[in-house]
Amino acid sequence: MQRLPCALMLLAAVVLVPTGSNMGQVSVAPDYLAARAQDKPNAAPARRFGIGREARPEEIAGWDIDIRPDGEGLPPGKGAVKDGEALFTQRCAGCHGEFGEGVGRWPALSGGAGTLTGDRPVKTIGLYWPYASTVLDYVRRAQPFGNPQSLNNDELYAVVAFLLFLNDIVDQDFELTKESFRNIRMPNAQGFYDDDRETAEQAFWNPGPCMTNCKADVKITGRARALDATPPADNRQRGIDQP
Repeated sequence: MQRLPCALMLLAAVVLVPTGSNMGQVSVAPDYLAARAQDKPNAAPARRFGIGREARPEEIAGWDIDIRPDGEGLPPGKGAVKDGEALFTQRCAGCHGEFGEGVGRWPALSGGAGTLTGDRPVKTIGLYWPYASTVLDYVRRAQPFGNPQSLNNDELYAVVAFLLFLNDIVDQDFELTKESFRNIRMPNAQGFYDDDRETAEQAFWNPGPCMTNCKADVKITGRARALDATPPADNRQRGIDQP
């Protein structure tokens, strides 16, 4: 879950700025070109297209705000549960409820005990999320809805501290900082494992569908023409997709 911001950082290394007659070309940051040359020493040199410029440090910093599970990327600041409660009530409860229970179709952030093994699991912060950094990273990047990145660092820490409190992960006197973050242990941290479908489900793989001697009889249950999804034959012959 932490890989997406890295991709955004890579995109930020290329800034397109039209410069007169060289429209339709791009300039790639020199550091990136050098790194690629080391990866493929025999590759042809990257083409320079003549527009754009290297991204400025402040422009890269605008994208480079990801927070890793080990705390790398945490901003300076601090925030207590009691301060986060007031902020949450004012800026978040309209969608997520006063206690994180969710309003209407907006997602619940707390509760859901005992649902993970059911047909309709409630994947709340305390029940499901493996890392506290995911809460910080997402709130920092995308919340409040409609006004993202409007929280300052202290407000960010306070809101996340309150969310952790709602999920019984910290007590009401907790203050979230870069240092106290490292002591947080999420309840479902050990509930994830690497995708093993390549081995666990290999017995079910079949390069083609079973049409004879199958475990169950093959039956045609519907035809595309009945759904008006298949164009008439004369149109298909002319290469026309619509009647």
